[in-house]
Amino acid sequence: MADGGSPDCVTEHERILQEIESTDTACVGPTLRSIYDDQSNAHKRFMEKLDVRIKNHDREIEKMCNFHHQGFVDAITELLKVRADAEKLMGQVTDTNYRLQEAGREVTAQTEEVIRCRVQQRNMAVTVEKLQLCIPVLEMYSKLKEQLVCRRHYAALKTMEQLEKVYIPRVGQYRFCQIMAENLPRLRGEVKEISMSDLKDFLESIRKHSDKIGETAMRQQHRTFSGAITKQASGGRHPLNTHTHNDVTMEDDTGEEEEADEILTAQDLVDFSPVYRCLHIYTVLGDRETFESYYRKQRKKQARLVLQPQANMYETVEGYRRYFNQIVGFFVVEDHVLHATRGLVTRAFTDELWNMALSKIIAVLRTHSSYCDDPDLVLELKNLIVIFADTLQAYGFPVTRLFELLFEVRDQYNETLLKKWALVFRDIFELDNYSPIPVDTEEEYRLVVSRFPFHDVEIDQQDFPKKLPMSQSVPQIYTQVKEFIYASLKFSESLHRSSTEIDDMLRKSTNLLLTRTLSCCLQNLIKKPHIGLTELVQIIINTTHLEQGCRYLEEFITNITVISPETVHTTRLYGLSTFKDARHAAEGEIYTKLNQKIDEFVQLADYEWSMAESDGRASGYLMDLINFLRSTFQVFTHLPGKVAQTACMSACKHLSTSLMQMLLDTELKQISMGAIQQFNLDVIQCELFASSEPVPGFQGDTLQLAFIDLRQLLDLFMVWDWSTYLADYGQPTSKYLRVNPVIALALLEKMKDSNKKNNIFSQFRKNDRDKQKLIETVVKQLRSLVNGMSS
Repeated sequence: MADGGSPDCVTEHERILQEIESTDTACVGPTLRSIYDDQSNAHKRFMEKLDVRIKNHDREIEKMCNFHHQGFVDAITELLKVRADAEKLMGQVTDTNYRLQEAGREVTAQTEEVIRCRVQQRNMAVTVEKLQLCIPVLEMYSKLKEQLVCRRHYAALKTMEQLEKVYIPRVGQYRFCQIMAENLPRLRGEVKEISMSDLKDFLESIRKHSDKIGETAMRQQHRTFSGAITKQASGGRHPLNTHTHNDVTMEDDTGEEEEADEILTAQDLVDFSPVYRCLHIYTVLGDRETFESYYRKQRKKQARLVLQPQANMYETVEGYRRYFNQIVGFFVVEDHVLHATRGLVTRAFTDELWNMALSKIIAVLRTHSSYCDDPDLVLELKNLIVIFADTLQAYGFPVTRLFELLFEVRDQYNETLLKKWALVFRDIFELDNYSPIPVDTEEEYRLVVSRFPFHDVEIDQQDFPKKLPMSQSVPQIYTQVKEFIYASLKFSESLHRSSTEIDDMLRKSTNLLLTRTLSCCLQNLIKKPHIGLTELVQIIINTTHLEQGCRYLEEFITNITVISPETVHTTRLYGLSTFKDARHAAEGEIYTKLNQKIDEFVQLADYEWSMAESDGRASGYLMDLINFLRSTFQVFTHLPGKVAQTACMSACKHLSTSLMQMLLDTELKQISMGAIQQFNLDVIQCELFASSEPVPGFQGDTLQLAFIDLRQLLDLFMVWDWSTYLADYGQPTSKYLRVNPVIALALLEKMKDSNKKNNIFSQFRKNDRDKQKLIETVVKQLRSLVNGMSS
């Protein structure tokens, strides 16, 4: 083998053999592969080398076996010797084991019993431990059931929360806990439904109790209101009107008055716990927004229902009181909820509700108050509105618009007062006898003067019995105007207005009474057919005294309001113009009725227009007329001189015009000279009447000038002075300046036709023919004058 390879090759084989000997069998493959990858005969040389190495190892093994053989033989020999002892020992061990087994059998049984007891004890300990974990869960669940039965829903929700977050997770592996956990959402839903049902019951209950809540709140405010009025009256602000308030009663029973010191609140009258519970429940359930939205929505619906008035609310004050009580009760509840809960309702929400309600309230009151025609009811309504506004203002609601509405209600109140006093004035006028007031004793005189401020030095100096110039209606009217001022003042109280504003209100309302109501009543009275000249004269006298009494009315108002009439912007009473207008209307009516009476007498005239000669005396109707005028003008002595003079002049002018129209009547076709003479006699009587100064104060023959047109016309025909008339026509100094050629022509033509009819044979008499020719000539000249005037 040494001859077969080089030293390098031998060394390589040695290395490979060492590697095979020292390397794991699984890694021999790469080593063996390297043998085949070498030289072509390397495998053979390696095999030779490997055989040599195997033989070397065999020799070493053989040497080792030879070396240990003797020891092996000795060991076998020793082992054979020990066999007998081992068998003996085995028998002894077996016997000992049997006896040991017999002896330990009872111990084994007891040990097994002990083991079993130990297992039971361990199981019991585990069971107790688990039960200790489960018992609180069961107790809490039992507690939850009791709370649900007792309707302690908020506490039940807290118990559910503890079960869910604390207790059930400790023993969640048990089936009953899983069932409990599955039931909790359902129980929460039931609690939610029950609490919502309680809330609905509460909302229904609060809707029914709003009236009582509002009544209590307004009663308390009414006590404050009445106390303020009493204090105001005792303080002397309106010393003449301490009896005018407290017309509104809040239906306080005696027992309730005795409990005036006890202050009741909404919480005393209503149990708000359902709201609190429901709010807490929904908060715990994380659904607070839903609850708030539902509550607000329902309250808005209830607000709309509360704001709907009864159809006939305006008929009685009770209707208004119930309406206000419900509204006050509603907002008192909302105010309590606002302050007792956090966020269930907000100030913005209550303000929104109030603004909506305020607009509706104002519209309702404006509509219903317009139907009311009883001033007492309007006054009670005003007092209710004031208490209503003050009550809600005490709870923080703005009520400025309500006090502004009161100004409209005040106008309505004044209108109802004016209507009421119009009836009062009408009754006074209808019952008046339109005669001076007779007073027989000092007491009667003082009674009249106490009702009307009458002062006359001349009458005061007269002895009793005597007569006051005005009729009974004057003190009655004056007293009623004062009563109207009292009534108007009632409305001004408690409106939180200054004395200046109240003074202005009183003066304006009194002006309306004088300028509209009283003036209208006077105008209607004057126009009534049954009011004669005597009554009209007395009306003029009455208005004169009432006009003088206006300044006392101003003093009366000043004493009430303590506002001096000299204050800037103080409204003056317009009574002066009112009574002046009434007086002027009465004067005009006197003129009209006097003329109508003259017309009635003139219609009685029965002239024989074709008479040949006059009767030699004035007509009967005219004498009656003159006698009537004399007696009438005697009544006018109590009138102002100018009025009597104007009436007298108007009557004379109207009489003159009527007589002139009688001559020019188109139905009168013919008139004789005798009729002219008779007519002249009547005119002479009229002139005598005018010259007799039936009414003092006329200068010279001023009154006679009313008949100047008739006088000149009749003189022209009686004297037959046509040449002078035609020659001086148009001259300022003409004797017949007031004779109109148109009138003269018309009358002359009627005389011409009369002469033709009455004098059939006049054409055979020279004088008559000449006269007829003269008439025709005058007619032609008059026609030329008339034509000249028209051109």
